Amino acid sequence: MRELNGAELAGFIKERQLKQVRNLRQEHRVVPRLLIVQSKSDNPVIDTYVRMKQRYADDVLIEVELVKLDETAMPAKIAAANIDSNVHGIIVQLPLENDSQIDEILNSISSNKDVDGLGDDAEFPSATAEAIDWLLNGYNIDLSNKKIALLGRGRLVGAPLEALWRSAGHEVVVFDVDSGDVRESLRASDVIVTATGVPGRLTSDDVASGAVVVDAGVASEKGVIVGDAANDLRARHDISITPIRGGVGPLTIAVLFDHVIQAALKAAGKL
Repeated sequence: MRELNGAELAGFIKERQLKQVRNLRQEHRVVPRLLIVQSKSDNPVIDTYVRMKQRYADDVLIEVELVKLDETAMPAKIAAANIDSNVHGIIVQLPLENDSQIDEILNSISSNKDVDGLGDDAEFPSATAEAIDWLLNGYNIDLSNKKIALLGRGRLVGAPLEALWRSAGHEVVVFDVDSGDVRESLRASDVIVTATGVPGRLTSDDVASGAVVVDAGVASEKGVIVGDAANDLRARHDISITPIRGGVGPLTIAVLFDHVIQAALKAAGKL
């Protein structure tokens, strides 16, 4: 088994980012700053991801403000941050308590500060989609002429990744809950990205020998964060796959803060 370790790649990226932020602070007196807006709901999985972002920001000298609000209070906070020149990036930590407000709230973020890339007019690509692209590039996996399957068409992974790879001219097929039995199609795929949030959804029977598997699924089982890949799939030695921890997540955070740095560089007139 070849392990696609995103944490290892993120470590190299972090070194470069720290140099960039030090330069911004010392030469241009610009302190990159990210606002994280989070629902007040008590979700241990989400809290874990927020803490990971806060720790990463500390490592690269980026300031983070975390606010926990009811959805009704989020637009006003975002509107204030949109016009605050000291705030370079804004993200809304999903999910929200009220799913019906997600589009409205995400689209209220100024396009040049939407560093997660989830709004309709965001100037940045989806952080998670870009992270998966970086991961495969980092391991020299060429997607040209490959059959690519995306399992799940969600807002965070499937939909933006489909758009990113189709725009690059790659052959992408997306399967969702309405696709029925897709095992034969999955087995014909060279690259599979799964992001259904259903633990164990992708089994060994779904994957052919030599395939590349990116597990971007996130769920919680008894307080433990788990992915989509079943244990029998992870036990195989004839595939390439992301690890249980340290796969897409660390690189997504690295990409997110890369976007914050780009926004800060733009504010300093350096991009």
